[in-house]
Amino acid sequence: MRISEGILAGIAAILANKLRTTLTMLGIVIGVGAVLAMISIGDGAKAIVMEEANRFGGADQFSLYRSGHIRKGGRWVPNRSKEYFAYDDVLAIEAEAPSVRTVVPRIPVWGGSTIQGEDGNEVRAGYHGITPTLQTSMDWDLHSGRFITYEDVQNKARVCVVGFKLIDELFMGQNPIGREIKIVFGTGYRPGRRSNEESIRRAERLTVVGVMTPRGTSIRYGWDMDNHVFMPLSTMQDRFTGDDRVTMLAVQAKSVDLVYQAAEEVKTVMRKYHNGEDEFFRTRFTVESVDVLDRIRKVLQITLSVIACVSLVVGGIGIMNMMLVSVNERTREIGLRKALGAKQRDILFQFLAESTAMCSVGGALGVLLGMGLGYFGSKLASRFVTIVDQWPFIFAIEWVGISLVFSATIGIGFGLYPAFRAANLQPVEALRKE
Repeated sequence: MRISEGILAGIAAILANKLRTTLTMLGIVIGVGAVLAMISIGDGAKAIVMEEANRFGGADQFSLYRSGHIRKGGRWVPNRSKEYFAYDDVLAIEAEAPSVRTVVPRIPVWGGSTIQGEDGNEVRAGYHGITPTLQTSMDWDLHSGRFITYEDVQNKARVCVVGFKLIDELFMGQNPIGREIKIVFGTGYRPGRRSNEESIRRAERLTVVGVMTPRGTSIRYGWDMDNHVFMPLSTMQDRFTGDDRVTMLAVQAKSVDLVYQAAEEVKTVMRKYHNGEDEFFRTRFTVESVDVLDRIRKVLQITLSVIACVSLVVGGIGIMNMMLVSVNERTREIGLRKALGAKQRDILFQFLAESTAMCSVGGALGVLLGMGLGYFGSKLASRFVTIVDQWPFIFAIEWVGISLVFSATIGIGFGLYPAFRAANLQPVEALRKE
């Protein structure tokens, strides 16, 4: 009963000095709020990268591409290998690499080509030679029509599937299924180009058989998948490149945990069918982007946590100072309580309750501040970071619990000395003080 009375007396003392209490809690509030706000914004950045990874292949995928330069002996040298990717590599990898789910061969032209519609509309867009596995590996739904089939690949069919934006840009919002587009090429980048004579301006007509759902723009690479045309790989080779080469292979592992194992299996297969060579191509892992951001985020969290700890310690010192002043101001009150039968532990708990309550309230206010700063920070990021449509607001509940527990711990830790000092006062000496 005496302990509860002491706690109530301590809370009354806090409320009696509102301005001093508020200023004392300020360090706790700012420390907790700043850290939670930055963690919220950092988690939003990670969510953006994860969402991008899922939209453009997923963290369980990696790609192989023939690079103009390779790293050898600690330096970059020109890639003089005569080896190149072909569709047979796809079949070999799928048959002999147990950790691989699918392989998507691609011949991409990322942008800058002229695409014309039947009505004379013209846009600059990219086009790709692919196989049906692209749709399943990217988990990409159709808006209308159908996707490229293996029969299209086998027959070198002059058909294509277009990105969602091309409905408006080429067909003025009308249904494009069954209509023709014309891809003009030869004046810019052309996969497999062998000589200057082949740079003559040419055009190929394709019939649209499907439209993909909106996919968006890649943050890492900058290309917009909704502004691309997809045709059978064999059609691309027959009509555009004139050879059987494949520019890149997008490999999907059976799980994220098997990505690096799958990459080693693929290298083994490539060495088997390419004269023991595995240096003529480079490997790019989607999961590496996520891992890098996660490491940056963790370093940022550790840094912010250290800053927060310093801020909280400074706030704790301020609370200890206030509590010492409070002990001096309330010496007669302490002596009177002891004279009326209060024990040392009653006084101890009274002052500990005061410091803990101040820090806990400061921590709670810091959580609210962090939530507000995180929310407005995400809104500002959405406005000024133009590479994303919306910066997600994420507020992790576990960090709220950690902040509140840590704040209460600061209150107890820095309140112990003033509490012991108050509890050890002798009643006679305390009552004698004016």
